[in-house]
Amino acid sequence: MTELDLPAVERLLHTREIGRRITYLATTASTMDVARDEAVAAAPHGAVVFAEEQTAGRGRFGRRWVSPAGKNLYLTLILRPDVGRLRALSMVVPLAVCRAVEAVTPLRPVIKWPNDVLVGGRKLAGVLIEGESSGAELLYALAGIGLNVNDPVDDPEIAGIATSLSRELGEETPRETVLAALLNELEDAYSAPPGDLYSAWRSRIATLGQPVRLTFRDEVYEGTAEDVDDEGSLILRLTDGTSRPSRPARSPSAVSRRSEACR
Repeated sequence: MTELDLPAVERLLHTREIGRRITYLATTASTMDVARDEAVAAAPHGAVVFAEEQTAGRGRFGRRWVSPAGKNLYLTLILRPDVGRLRALSMVVPLAVCRAVEAVTPLRPVIKWPNDVLVGGRKLAGVLIEGESSGAELLYALAGIGLNVNDPVDDPEIAGIATSLSRELGEETPRETVLAALLNELEDAYSAPPGDLYSAWRSRIATLGQPVRLTFRDEVYEGTAEDVDDEGSLILRLTDGTSRPSRPARSPSAVSRRSEACR
């Protein structure tokens, strides 16, 4: 296994906070779990937990995230936004993934609402955002990112629905370059004015105009993805002609962005 060259990543960073502390792990069950412990132990805003391999990586709704060693990027970012900024993270993180890929490759990813990043209709990256609160105070937020870089994606279970940079480009891409670009873009998107963030994020939503089936609290809604609002909600035009805003999460109280699924 080729280990990540952290000094090379640091040389490419132009951030002030994000990525300035990186906990590097050869293997772990899940970077989200380690990051949660570090957040409770007062890790600073922008700290990152990175692993070469996850043995129990998970995506939304607890789904398994395939995490082969030394091929991809598996990381969780610790953030300390105020409560009003929590919803914006569902825009910040997928947008930053798209921009990072665009910065280092000729690929142009799109976002499948709420937080999958696709190339050619196949999943390149997934995002999982969780937060922990105490009363009205948001203690911290965690942004987990799995980005397929040099994985051949030859597992029959996922080959038809997933892809990687190397699969799309026909050659490997240095993970250090991709990770540095991702951390740079995360800080830029996080600090962007709300209107600019929303416009850039909305322009990459591939779900708009598409028929979708959405599950919320064991109820299923079918319709057309009509629009997204500036809080990250999907506006679903139901088959009866009415519309329904569909948020990826509710206000925090041990909140996680897992409340709805869109297919």
